[in-house]
Amino acid sequence: MKAKFIHTYVSVDCVVFGFDDDQLNILLVRRNDRNTRDLKLPGSLIYNEEDVDDAANRVLFELTGIKKMSLRQFRCFASPDRASKAEDIKWLDEEYQPNINRLITVAYLSLCKIDRKLNNVSKYKQTEWCPLNKVPRMPFDHNEIVKKSLSEIRRWIEHDPAVVFELLPNKFTISQLHRLYEAIYDKEIDIRNFHKKVAAMPYIIQLEEKQKNVSHRAARYYRFDKKARNKYRANM
Repeated sequence: MKAKFIHTYVSVDCVVFGFDDDQLNILLVRRNDRNTRDLKLPGSLIYNEEDVDDAANRVLFELTGIKKMSLRQFRCFASPDRASKAEDIKWLDEEYQPNINRLITVAYLSLCKIDRKLNNVSKYKQTEWCPLNKVPRMPFDHNEIVKKSLSEIRRWIEHDPAVVFELLPNKFTISQLHRLYEAIYDKEIDIRNFHKKVAAMPYIIQLEEKQKNVSHRAARYYRFDKKARNKYRANM
């Protein structure tokens, strides 16, 4: 039987995580100005002359204005029905006007310090940080992509715990680090065991500085030492 080929297009979708001291957030864009609830992951079809990595970097630069953002490809999503919803087909027709039978997307993951100033020059004029626990139902399979990306972050941390410091400010408290771990793993983590875990990380450096103008007992600040971390990994 002769194979039946279809019109297949390739896109990129970017999952950008940020942490704001209490919770994980995802950077989302509004697909349609007429529907204020129509949030989605930032993405785009790739241009003729682009590699998929180039396309992902273009999307994030247009959205954030940041040229040197750590970006990692982690999975391809190619289900035959991922772009089969009527509202998604309509949007594709209005946005790109191609004859698309199937839309395959290459997903990228980025961890961003949420206090970095973002300069959006993309076609999506509205962007926002959305708490992970308040992400709405999104177009295509974007909710599934977010779910898989969180599992991917956990896998990265198991391989290299230093990954989490991409989400923290340059100086942070142990409480902030503890809350970040709880947010990533979506569970309570015993604080005493957590302190033991932190004490075993020689690349977390205690500073003399403490919090100021807080209503509770001022906590000491720490910082992540990349050189100490590299030396530690080299001796493992």
